[in-house]
Formats: sequence, C-alpha cells, structure tokens
Amino acid sequence: MRRLLLALALLLLLPGLARAEPQFEVLVVAAPSTYHYEYIPVARDSLEQLARLHGFGLTWSKDGAPLDGALERYATILFLNTPADSFTPSQRGGLERYMAGGGNAVIVHRAAIVPAGVWPWYEKLIGRSFVNHPMIQTGVVTVLDKGFPAAFGLPDRWLWSDEFYVTANPFDIAIHRVLGVDETSYDPTRIWPGQVGHRMGKDHPLAWYRRHGRSRVFVTLLGHEAVMYRDDRYLQHLLGGIYWTATGKGEQR
Repeated sequence: MRRLLLALALLLLLPGLARAEPQFEVLVVAAPSTYHYEYIPVARDSLEQLARLHGFGLTWSKDGAPLDGALERYATILFLNTPADSFTPSQRGGLERYMAGGGNAVIVHRAAIVPAGVWPWYEKLIGRSFVNHPMIQTGVVTVLDKGFPAAFGLPDRWLWSDEFYVTANPFDIAIHRVLGVDETSYDPTRIWPGQVGHRMGKDHPLAWYRRHGRSRVFVTLLGHEAVMYRDDRYLQHLLGGIYWTATGKGEQR
C-alpha cells in the first residue's frame, strides 16, 4: 500500500515538475496614466492565461521600479500602455543598460508616446515619434508582413476600432512594417477642438519591428480600450510580438 501511495504521489507531482521551468521570463510594466488604467486588471488576467498556456514566466509591475534592479533574467520587457516619460533618470538608465546588453522590448500603445526631446534614446528605440491621434474610430487594419509572428492568424484586412496614432520619423530610422491602417476607411482629421488632424497617406504603420544593436524591439500602436485585452485577435498579435522579442524565432523568410 505504501508503494502504491508513493507511486500515486509521484504521478501527481510529475505534471507540475514538467511545467516548472518556463521557456523564458517576461517583465510587464503596466503603469496607470490619466487615460489608461482600466485596462490593467483585464490585461493582467489575459496575459497570465497566455503565460500559463504557452509556458513562459510573467512578472507584473505597476511602475518602473524593476528597471532599477537586475534585469538580466528577463528575455523581454513588455511596456503595456506605460508612460515611459514618467520613469526616473535611474530607471531610464537601467533600461538603456538592459537594451545595450542585448535585452529586448515590446512597446504597446501609450508606451510609444514620449514628448519630443524628453528622452531621444527612447524615441530612437521605438523608431517613430508620436505626433497626435484622431478620436477613436473604426478603420480597416491591413497586414503588411504575413511572415511575422505578430501577424499570424490575422486576416489580410480586418475591422478594428482604436486611436490610430500619427507618427513621424525625425531620426530617419528604418522599421519593418507588420500592420498598417487604410486611411480611406476612417477620418484622420476627426479630432478634438484646437487640434489639427494629420493624414499619413498610404504609409501609415500601426505595428512594426526592428533591431536595436543586439536587441529586438516590437511596437504596436493598438490597444487603447480595456476590452481589447479580451479579444483573441489582439492577444495573438501581442503574443507574437512577445514570442519574437523573447526568442528571436518565428519569422517566415
């Protein structure tokens, strides 16, 4: 009987032991801001489910404090709607050292905004600088690179409602476009009184990737509303960016 109980105990332990070692570790920095805070519990629940399903570790932070510490164990850092200009000088330095050492980053929506000249290094890391955005509207998002993991499973053209950020390229940085938006499908000039809406034309990227020295960077400008973090298409889009930055794998040549 004792041997039988021991065998049953080992059988119960084995599945847990098999899952004990994550494929890689992800740090999520999700700091609330004036217009981005309701998404946090929704995104956390969805991302933790993705982590369990796909076997990677997830560390969640409500601010940039972890950037002051050791970051080497993280395969990638996910900046989820975090206002990066709120980081302290030491936290900025921590991120710069992490990336210089071969670290990787996923930049989501609000995290792509820093005021011009406040942190040029970060603007260059992203590869584009924020100009402004129209009101939330429904538009046609287009897949520009079917061979990149953040586009796997997405239709060539699909309806999405978001703030379609307008960006500029003052530092003349090359990016690999993954998603774009068809400006004929919404009104880029529909904006708040006192502001001027801008058109970007046919070249209006919404998601892209690039290499920054030894590092990998994925940027998606989608992700304003909390309910988006329950949308399977959007979560697969995020997962693809996380997977590629963390592993460097999955691109179809």
